[in-house]
Amino acid sequence: MSRAYIALLRKDGTSDYGVEFPDFPGCVTAGSTLEEARRMAAEALAGHIDRMIEAGEAVPEPSELDAIMADADTAGAVAFLVPAPERQPRAVRVNITLPEDVLAAIDAYAEAHGQTRSGFIAAASKKAIATAA
Repeated sequence: MSRAYIALLRKDGTSDYGVEFPDFPGCVTAGSTLEEARRMAAEALAGHIDRMIEAGEAVPEPSELDAIMADADTAGAVAFLVPAPERQPRAVRVNITLPEDVLAAIDAYAEAHGQTRSGFIAAASKKAIATAA
């Protein structure tokens, strides 16, 4: 599921466009153009979230726009959404026991369909879980 966070854009006089994220205190960036500020905001958010995850910190849920814009500190800022980066789950090695004929059938099917054994088992498991729900 994709999440997006609210970024606040500000510009004072001859300064660059500054961007901050109310949900991530200290996550700030800037750009000399609006487009550069947008790109830099996406990079800053991705890096900040990666560092939080690596440190074992919980990534907050996005705040609601009404709550952020009601704060007096946001006066004069322009809000825009920045998508959070999609993180791929870490692959984990497991040891399972299967009947020899089932393993041979899995391998044959996976090879015929351009998949790996692990990829096939993961896809088949996800499909079974989704249909059971």
